[in-house]
Amino acid sequence: MIAADRDAPNSRIGLATSLIPLSFFCVFIYLLPRVNAGEVIYFHINWIPSLGVQLSVLIDGLSLLFALVICCVGFFVGLYAADYLGNHSRLGRFYLYLNGFMLAMLGLVLVDNLMALFVFWELTTLFSYLLIGFEHGSDTARANARQALLVTGAGGLALLIGILLLGSTGDTYSLRGLVQNAVRIKQHPLYLSILMMVFLGAFTKSAQFPFHFWLPNAMSAPAPISAFLHSATMVKAGIYLLARLHPVLGGTVPWMGTLVVIGGITALIGSVQAMTQSDLKRVLAFTTIMALGILTMFLGGKTTPALTAAMTFFLVHSLYKSSLFLVVGIIDHQTGTRQVEHIGGLLKPLPFTFFAAAAAALSMAGFPLFFGFIGKEIIYKGALTEDMFPEFATIAALLSNSLMTAVAGIIALRPFLGPLKKTPNFPKEAPLTMWIGPVLLGSLGIFFGIIPGWVARWLIEPAVRAFHWTTEDIQLKLYHGINEPLLLSIITLGLGTTVYFLRGNIRQVFAGFLDKLPVKAEYFYTLTLGAVAWLAKTLTRMLQNGSLHRYLVVVIGSVTLGVGIPLIKNPPSFAVNDFAGVGQSGWLVVFIIAAAVVLVVSARSRLLAICGLGVIGAGIAMLFLIFGAPDVALTQLLVETLTVIIVALVLLRLPRLDHQKPKYGAGKLLNGVLAAAVGMLITVLILAVNQHELDRFVTDFFEANSYIAAHGRNIVNVILVDFRSLDTLGEITVVAIAGLAGYALIRIQRKS
Repeated sequence: MIAADRDAPNSRIGLATSLIPLSFFCVFIYLLPRVNAGEVIYFHINWIPSLGVQLSVLIDGLSLLFALVICCVGFFVGLYAADYLGNHSRLGRFYLYLNGFMLAMLGLVLVDNLMALFVFWELTTLFSYLLIGFEHGSDTARANARQALLVTGAGGLALLIGILLLGSTGDTYSLRGLVQNAVRIKQHPLYLSILMMVFLGAFTKSAQFPFHFWLPNAMSAPAPISAFLHSATMVKAGIYLLARLHPVLGGTVPWMGTLVVIGGITALIGSVQAMTQSDLKRVLAFTTIMALGILTMFLGGKTTPALTAAMTFFLVHSLYKSSLFLVVGIIDHQTGTRQVEHIGGLLKPLPFTFFAAAAAALSMAGFPLFFGFIGKEIIYKGALTEDMFPEFATIAALLSNSLMTAVAGIIALRPFLGPLKKTPNFPKEAPLTMWIGPVLLGSLGIFFGIIPGWVARWLIEPAVRAFHWTTEDIQLKLYHGINEPLLLSIITLGLGTTVYFLRGNIRQVFAGFLDKLPVKAEYFYTLTLGAVAWLAKTLTRMLQNGSLHRYLVVVIGSVTLGVGIPLIKNPPSFAVNDFAGVGQSGWLVVFIIAAAVVLVVSARSRLLAICGLGVIGAGIAMLFLIFGAPDVALTQLLVETLTVIIVALVLLRLPRLDHQKPKYGAGKLLNGVLAAAVGMLITVLILAVNQHELDRFVTDFFEANSYIAAHGRNIVNVILVDFRSLDTLGEITVVAIAGLAGYALIRIQRKS
């Protein structure tokens, strides 16, 4: 619980920054009639033309529905935080993170290009990390923020792979273009790989089993953050991705089977664990997992009722869950606790908060006349029409919704009814800016339940038709007659009421069952972190051990394998007559170089070995001279001479090699094999390159401009001094610093 001061001047920051989401909301409301009429608003600007990446905006029914929810909830959260955080020392930073996250979410749901979508996807991950760890003085907050970052960040990397594969198979990163190539993508050999990578990205972001464990831990964030990130926005990013890619990847057996099974399991896990919690925020966190599972399950279908159920429940859940998170924040803020056993009798001191809680909870439970009731009926209709595992989907939805009915009673009734319990703070109603948001969001559940036809026409139908081509009518009604969905809704209310009154015994049974599970999902996260840490330590000991020889072996060996294996699989062609231009003098120099190599390998004296290396360098300078590059040859000769002199002076202070036991065996054999391999690799690469006509664009540029632009006839010198002068200056600086460091070491040695 965070203390607040309503009269603090900096609390007005929230009132001002709330205008940002309100302005966007007004713009999207203005566009609503055009989108409802079937228009798709599209415009773009070139972002990275060389990669074919455009920053394109696509506003259709699906993106508009998500954008409206993001801005609506964002506005009320901004108002709420103005008093909830009050005079918090980092309030300005909070609103920077919050609005940055909102803009990233808007970018994610509005862009048409998958690469741009990924950029915004990762921005939401970054901002959510900053928001979850906002109270960075807490070890728990830091650990939970890190966990959310690692889990969703790893999923983001998998999604990037999926996007790259999808772009290569569909020949475009445009979502509209991919839809046109959907048949080819589904028949491509990489389809299953694409599906797996996309699922990993969506499942980690939207807390699907087995990645669901990070979401309840993220509840260490303040209540406004939980309401915004973990009910209406961030966790819905994976849901949006699945909906947007439904026409591209959906409709296949792997798609439907995976989403129905994983979504159903997630819904059951979330609802069961919600019943075992006493912290109201953790209760809501697990009910969010349940809702995300339901949404995922219905996006696995391809029938109109199933997909309509997904979009309807998305709106239903966003309204009641954001309201309930804000309500729990008020309870915590005004009483000093959110443990359900420690609060009661808050109806009189918190009347507006009770109204908001009751309205949102009744919608959550699916009571008649509430929008949640309509959403629950369409859920059952969608479950019964699933193409795969309809029985499993129906049972999962029935059990989950029944438990959610009981949870709704726990949230709406227990804190407010009965005698007033003693709490750390004497309860009183929160300021207007705190309760107005949950009251209005909860009231929308009542209002939309009265006018379901309007909601279907203006919000749900355009969203469904944006990713599902159908001629069926998409209608939401309060009463469809006596049918199976209605009967299932009645069973849900009856079963949920029974669970509420037996909640004590049922909670013990569920808690005992969960305690007896041999392995929990979070165990694998901990195990993975330990394995990564062990691998990092092992590799560090192996590679970063201070041995320059080992560094060279690793670097050269990696290059040899990385470049050599593809060459072996696809060997280049070159002719023997490519060596005809070497001539007798060239072969003589090559023979001298080879002899010097043998001398270096067999030398027992360091000085002799260095002299052999000098001969090799001089031989290379001779080759430059033979082939018409005297300036390069002179540079090479000067560098080699200077190197030999400096190294020889240093090596005179070291013991002679012949005083040590000669080393033969595996070490020398490895060095020899590696040296021969990299030598052959470079030779083959040079010969292969010579088989192709070189692009002389850069050469022609320097030939044409060296004298005119830089007034120099020596092209190499002009490049070094003029065209790449900053690079040359950097190299000179490095050499000068190294020389000064060497001089300092020599002075220290003389003094000691």
